[in-house]
Amino acid sequence: MRLAWWDGKRRILVFDVLFALLVAFGLVLEITKNEEYQWYTVLLVTVPFAAMLVRRRFPLLFMAITPVAQWWPSVQVTIAAYTVASRKGLSWQTAVSFVYGSAVIVFWPGQRRGDSSVGASIGYIVFFVLVPTLLGLWVYQRRALLIALRERAEQAERERDLRSERVVVAERRRIAREMHDVVAHRVSAIALQSGALTMTAPDKRTEEVAEVIRKTSTTALTELREILQVLRDELPGEPGHVAPALDAVPVLVADAVGTGLKVNLSLPDPVPEVSAAAGRAAYRVVQEALTNATKHAPGVVVTVIITADKKNLVVEVSNPRGVQHTEVPGSGFGLVGMQERVSLAGGTLRTGWDDGVFKVQANLPVKAAE
Repeated sequence: MRLAWWDGKRRILVFDVLFALLVAFGLVLEITKNEEYQWYTVLLVTVPFAAMLVRRRFPLLFMAITPVAQWWPSVQVTIAAYTVASRKGLSWQTAVSFVYGSAVIVFWPGQRRGDSSVGASIGYIVFFVLVPTLLGLWVYQRRALLIALRERAEQAERERDLRSERVVVAERRRIAREMHDVVAHRVSAIALQSGALTMTAPDKRTEEVAEVIRKTSTTALTELREILQVLRDELPGEPGHVAPALDAVPVLVADAVGTGLKVNLSLPDPVPEVSAAAGRAAYRVVQEALTNATKHAPGVVVTVIITADKKNLVVEVSNPRGVQHTEVPGSGFGLVGMQERVSLAGGTLRTGWDDGVFKVQANLPVKAAE
């Protein structure tokens, strides 16, 4: 198990301090053997190596003071060349460091002893400047690669989390949509019928039972609305359930008539061939419009007209204003759900009152994309 205090910058700082102290101590021992060196000479030798403590933060400054070193100058230049290259990469700073370090090795007085030939100078430059510079560039590139890989891994993890979140949101919205389309529709019918029964009950007992059913179903619709709010209060998602298509509209209308709603249906025979998306959207528009009429305009005649040509499928549901005898709370997402389904099918939806008649009109492309 790695110790937390030994990680990262602290480990680097400890290494730099120990290395600087070790080199400075060795130089002091070496210099003090010669009596001609004075205390200021020792200071001039040790200060450049003490600068190694900040060499990572100021690499060019570290390289600039290398001529001050009066002992082992090649070591100073080598460390400086590596530091600049490893911190700055392939840049003008590294180029300046290489040229400056080479000049110090070759031309600075006292920096070289012995062979001064061109071959020896090239050898010194290669060994003390070029090799550490190339090593520093390799370290820089490797560090950059590791950082890029880490960022890519973090980005991939974020994208994976986002995809997972969207899958969850899509499922939640699908459940909410189906609960509204199916459960809310049925419970609304129960509330409406039980409310009507309370006014036409043949005896007191039947009226009481009908009232209990009405109150229970009304409460259930209110609670259902709260559940739908929780399920749908997320990012938009794609529905994953295949709803009934256009050919199921007659059955839907028959069910509505069975609950007491008066409906006039006009549907081409045979049923037009449209895309699955357009068919599903048309079915849900009719279903929601019938549900709204049942809740808000009981007793009126609802007209459903469906027409189609080669390009467009038009669904129009209208009903006059009615007198609402029984208060039935809605789920709060009917018109929103219709708009979403029509938009997903590539169509447009219009709703509103026109001379006392509430109209819902959906214009859907016959060849809507799935």
